[in-house]
Amino acid sequence: MAARSIDTRLSRRRFVQVVSLGTAGFAVGCSDTQPPSATPPAAAPEPATLSDLNTFIRIGSDNAITVIVKHLDKGQGTTTGLAAIVAEELGAEWVQMRTEFAPADASRYNNLFFGPTQGTGGSTSIANSWMQLRNAAAAAREMLRAAAAERWQVDSAATRVERGQVIAGDKIATFGELAAAASKITPPAEPTLKDPSEFTLLGTHLPRLDSAAKTDGSQQFTMDLSRPGMRIAVVARPPRFGGRATNVDASAALAVPGVEEVVEIPRGIAVLADSFHSATKGRQALVIEWDDSTAEMRGTEQIRRDFRAFLDKPGIVTRNEGDTSVAVADAATTLTTDFEFPFLAHTTMEPLDCIAEVTADGVELWTGSQLQTVDQAVAAAIAGVDPAKVTIHTQYAGGSFGRRATPDADVVGEAVSIAMAQTDKRPVKVIWSREDDVTGGRYRPMAIHRITGSLAADGTITGWDQRIVSQSIAKGTPFEAMMENGIDPSAVEGARELPYAIPNLRVDLHLADTGVPVLWWRSVGHTHTAYATEVFLDQLAREAGQDPLELRRRLLEGQPRFLAVLNKAAEAAGWGESLEAGRGRGIALHKSFNSFVAQVADVTISESGELTVDRVVCAVDCGFALTPDVVKAQMEGGIGYGLSAALREAVTMTDGVVDQKNFDTYRPLRIHEMPDIDVQIVNSGEAPTGVGEPGTPPVAPALANAIAAATGQVVTALPIATQVRDG
Repeated sequence: MAARSIDTRLSRRRFVQVVSLGTAGFAVGCSDTQPPSATPPAAAPEPATLSDLNTFIRIGSDNAITVIVKHLDKGQGTTTGLAAIVAEELGAEWVQMRTEFAPADASRYNNLFFGPTQGTGGSTSIANSWMQLRNAAAAAREMLRAAAAERWQVDSAATRVERGQVIAGDKIATFGELAAAASKITPPAEPTLKDPSEFTLLGTHLPRLDSAAKTDGSQQFTMDLSRPGMRIAVVARPPRFGGRATNVDASAALAVPGVEEVVEIPRGIAVLADSFHSATKGRQALVIEWDDSTAEMRGTEQIRRDFRAFLDKPGIVTRNEGDTSVAVADAATTLTTDFEFPFLAHTTMEPLDCIAEVTADGVELWTGSQLQTVDQAVAAAIAGVDPAKVTIHTQYAGGSFGRRATPDADVVGEAVSIAMAQTDKRPVKVIWSREDDVTGGRYRPMAIHRITGSLAADGTITGWDQRIVSQSIAKGTPFEAMMENGIDPSAVEGARELPYAIPNLRVDLHLADTGVPVLWWRSVGHTHTAYATEVFLDQLAREAGQDPLELRRRLLEGQPRFLAVLNKAAEAAGWGESLEAGRGRGIALHKSFNSFVAQVADVTISESGELTVDRVVCAVDCGFALTPDVVKAQMEGGIGYGLSAALREAVTMTDGVVDQKNFDTYRPLRIHEMPDIDVQIVNSGEAPTGVGEPGTPPVAPALANAIAAATGQVVTALPIATQVRDG
């Protein structure tokens, strides 16, 4: 009799399953195969029957509740926040909750703040879904109660919902037992919502729904996915923006092992291979002549000089109160400062990627889609099909910071173009390397500000005149409809809405064109307007001999939400305490995406000039904080992102070619350089607003104001490392 062989090797997933048993007892045996003497395993349970109670809620007979999430989760915790709204209003237990990304269907899943467009951005996911999901969950709750009442032949008013069950007297039924019957009941038109005083989940600590899968490695991102017969594609793009290929010799590329085909697409030359390594090797072997006759040939310094030429000319007025020219003429003191901001890359953790599969039935896409409606339309136009025939399987994304929300769906467009251009219609995954991303454009626009302030003899600020020169993100794109009177709101946001009580205030704008592709970047225009306004306000305070905190308090009288975060941050940071030599403390305040954030930064500057950011205290009012842990995490992430850009990051060009390539030359903040962060949540009782972006704008000006407090030096151009040596 032959010996029986047992495979005792563990898969990664099996290893995690075994280790997980440690919380309940010891794992005896590690084999995926049962020994001959073991009791035969029980039959697999029947799959749960799923019942859709409405567009957003599905309940299984196993009592699991799935929330259909219409927004992309790119690490900001959207799935947890939206599921929490449903769980609370429905009356479920947190362990029941699951999520699933919605299909691309703007008729059902549009962003209520974006009109007829399905998409994620502007820190709107929670804010636009708050009442929509509460109503959907409340309606589902009443449908479950009605189903229970019908089953038990009692009045619906005699039932109550508690911890995922419907109860009436001694009768109890789970949501799962009632879901099928409830799905056939007409939902109430205006369901009764819970009073916030009844909330038991919202506002409490809730484990994130995506944490376990991201920890054990089972979470799927586009980078993890494969399709039968799939090819990997990389694209050789013009080294200068606006260039195009004229002559291509692909013979050496096709000789690289694993390379299967080379095709031309509108954005460059694509190499298709059986692996990313082979595709990259093939791309390196391409011989391409580029025509730069229509390309952007200027370097950064030339573009900067061209931008500065606008500073002496009046721009398009976007805010004008009083008469700043009279205020300046009558002033006891005037102060003028120019602020300069570079192009910035997004550098998402997961490189840009997309799988496209073109069939006779249409197009299927697998990607971290941030603007499903735009991605759908672009793919449909390239493939020549109706947008309804473009199916998008939205995946978790490893970051975006705005980069996945392109008006022309560049990554999706490349994937579909390659899938269409190849000889046989096989699935294609296009991957951007880190170098592709850093050199490939879609940057935060370069911007220059000039602000003139006027002071009366007693130190009162009498005038504020601000001129902004920047490139438009919306101009020339489908989002140009956002512009009014030639003004791109993203270029002036935060400056146009300056909250301080200054009697004469003027803001104007010049939109300067370049051939450099630009895009919204985490908190968009607020990234530079907050810096310019908050650093300049501190300059005026020093000129007037006033404490920066007290000046802000006086200028914000009658604005309780601004004052609440300002006072909370100052109190938590110990504002007013004396600091030893070489240390500085700075404060900044900004409202973006309807959330109010104040931050205080502490820095140390050594005798050799090395800068260390010691601590950042952050106070945030985002209305009702549904999931406080997520709010704190987003503030911390936004602070780290903003500090990184402020300290070192900049995209520069020489003769139109980007100088930076990877994290060695575009250097982000390292973990050991992250300061201690203290986040204080100020609950104003208002409806929830966004937290994905508002933590970023105040940190750079708070840092600059701390440097000025320590050294007297005003940092007027970013990154700070070009003026102050950071450690």
